[in-house]
Amino acid sequence: MPKDMLTIGAFARACRLSPKALRLYDELDLLRPAHVDPHSGYRYYSAAQLERARLVAWLRRLGMPLARIREVCALGPADAAHEIRAYWGRVEAETAARRDLAAFLVDHLTDTPRKDTTMLELRYFAHSDRGRVRPANQDTAYAGARLLAVADGYGPAGAPASSAAVEALRVLETEELRPLHEAGDVLNVLEDAVRGATEAVRDATDGSRDDGTTLTALLWTGSRLALVHIGDSRAYLLREGALFRITHDHTMVQSMIDEGRLTPEEATAHPQRTLLLKALGTAAPELRLHDAAPGDRYLLCSDGLCGVVPDARIRTVLTSAASPDEATRTLIAEANDAGGPDNVSCVVADVVETGG
Repeated sequence: MPKDMLTIGAFARACRLSPKALRLYDELDLLRPAHVDPHSGYRYYSAAQLERARLVAWLRRLGMPLARIREVCALGPADAAHEIRAYWGRVEAETAARRDLAAFLVDHLTDTPRKDTTMLELRYFAHSDRGRVRPANQDTAYAGARLLAVADGYGPAGAPASSAAVEALRVLETEELRPLHEAGDVLNVLEDAVRGATEAVRDATDGSRDDGTTLTALLWTGSRLALVHIGDSRAYLLREGALFRITHDHTMVQSMIDEGRLTPEEATAHPQRTLLLKALGTAAPELRLHDAAPGDRYLLCSDGLCGVVPDARIRTVLTSAASPDEATRTLIAEANDAGGPDNVSCVVADVVETGG
């Protein structure tokens, strides 16, 4: 054995990698041995390789793919740390999406009946405003007994696109839904309506890739709200005084936040903060269910509101406004007082007991 070298077995014990893994990493040019005996083929490693080997082992425990590990190992410490942070941010975002799906599947498969039989309904209000800067309003906002929706159009045909998307969904106001406990059927009904909305947008824009719309909508089933979301319009829930954002922006800056490349504070001034990664028809939208409770207040809004009015101020307005009408008009006024740089649309709906 060469002087100051470790056999593959001794090296494996020192770095917590198996000899089998070390042989694989040799073949993949990820961790080459320092010396290979030309006659026996035995692999030998130097003590100086332990740090890299341990890094590889730790990254494998994170679940990082080998190709990404090779890239990280080629970087200096600071850049490697940045890449690991970005990778883990993406993992957490993907895990959160799978967690929501898992929770839905557990509820669906166990089919646990709701314990309370309180009859609920929505009280709602919608309004859209051109803002202080834009020459035209490309937003569409709608609120009805069963459907709440906001769409934010873009491109020369942005206004027809957003209007077509929401108008296509209005079939849900009269659509007969399956029994409420059949959660999957409710989502299927919503998914079918979204397909119709996608086709309507394509017709309205003549298939142009430069025109389109976001879509964030809630379908009321009597005890639950089924959510469809794609783009950077948002849905919020105010429950017991706490404000929760229940959608995830499909934008370039949000992906950079998820990956740890930007902080939320840096994102507010980023030159690409309005660049969409997804819009209706370009990718599959998010679909999921939310259980409703008496006293809940929901807000749907275009980025003309959340882009200029902080969440803390949105919470204050939603908490203090006596009615959906007052909340909607106050939020739009707040956006315009902040300069009104974009069209601003809001839908506010309260979950109340029937007859309350």
